[in-house]
Amino acid sequence: MSVFSLRLSHQPASGAWSDKAILSYDSKGATIHIEANKLSSREIQKAARLLESNALTAIALEGDWMSEQQWAFVSSFLSAKSQTKVHFCDNADKADLEKRLAALMFTRELINETPEVMSPEYLANASAEWLSSLAPEHTSTRFIVGDELQQAGWTGIYNVGRGSERPPVMLELDYNPTGNADAPVDAALVGKGITFDSGGYSIKSSQGMLDMKCDMGGAATVVGGLGLAISRGLAKRVKLYLCCAENLISGHAYKLGDILTYKNGLTVEIVNTDAEGRLVLADGLLAASETQAPLIIDAATLTGAAVAAVGNDYNALFTLDDALRQKMLDCAASEHELTWPLPLATWHQEKCPSNFADTANSRAVKGGGAGGASNAAGFLSRFVDRNGQGWAHLDLAAAYNGSATSTMPAGATGQGIRTIARALVDL
Repeated sequence: MSVFSLRLSHQPASGAWSDKAILSYDSKGATIHIEANKLSSREIQKAARLLESNALTAIALEGDWMSEQQWAFVSSFLSAKSQTKVHFCDNADKADLEKRLAALMFTRELINETPEVMSPEYLANASAEWLSSLAPEHTSTRFIVGDELQQAGWTGIYNVGRGSERPPVMLELDYNPTGNADAPVDAALVGKGITFDSGGYSIKSSQGMLDMKCDMGGAATVVGGLGLAISRGLAKRVKLYLCCAENLISGHAYKLGDILTYKNGLTVEIVNTDAEGRLVLADGLLAASETQAPLIIDAATLTGAAVAAVGNDYNALFTLDDALRQKMLDCAASEHELTWPLPLATWHQEKCPSNFADTANSRAVKGGGAGGASNAAGFLSRFVDRNGQGWAHLDLAAAYNGSATSTMPAGATGQGIRTIARALVDL
């Protein structure tokens, strides 16, 4: 099989190509032209998108590529429909790049799957199987399904998912490489796993519903992050909680005006059934807090307000822990994943008042009103211990693109897995 050669050059294109061209072709393959002494990740990403339309069978990255340059290319080049095999440079970075790529592709393929295939049980099972395959001797799982959730007190997942014929699920996965069943839990991960979000009775428009297969992106991202850390030899005990449900309309669906009572005694009035992600995450955060882990990270495609604030290139970070905020930002920067902090204070807990319960799940205005992403984070902060110390919330504004951009393919991006993997190792 013939392999297409791709090289980097710090010289401008020549011949028939403009000196401003970022990509030129020759008889061996192509060259990406970047400025000297720069990673030039965006230029490499743009060149990757131009090259992807060529329907190549295999590409070999040849010459002097830094690790981040190779990653910029492969993460932008490989699309949901791509069949091209990419060969990394044969150097010291290759083994880790292949581990990263395996985690990225698992995450993307999970998010890009069709809603018909991606039921709550499918999401929980596929995630458990992949993580268990990476460390079978260190991994155990527990599935709480359907009515068992209500009996166990996981009211958010149960009520959001009860409108669907396919039952909701909480997956608890324990990665314990210590060999000691009594070892303390070093970190807990929580993922929003809404496998399809119609909005419930607060129904979305057809256009707004089109990409809602991606609403389990938080679950896929924490799974990808943990998988990447395990493949790198993570020696810490980590518990993972996936909160999986379909938010659909039926005669058994939850309704506006319902009041849910959580395991910590907090009552929540439903004023918007499309603000369901925070309802399922609340259960996951309560479960994570029960482990007494000093680090809790949740990830979710939670609010359109976060997208409005930071765009589709950044993920938004919320925490009440100032020291942890900086550590998470350092992890993201070291992994070259764009992440930006948004405001969160304890008084954000008061931003969704209710006349009938301790709090509402949102505000009864479009998009949750001003500061919607911070208000959602404030709601979540009610369900973590230690006044929010040691807890970080990632609102994954950059998790998915409805259509291709100049730098990324359509569909899931996988952005966030590297930050989470780094945090599990370093924090």
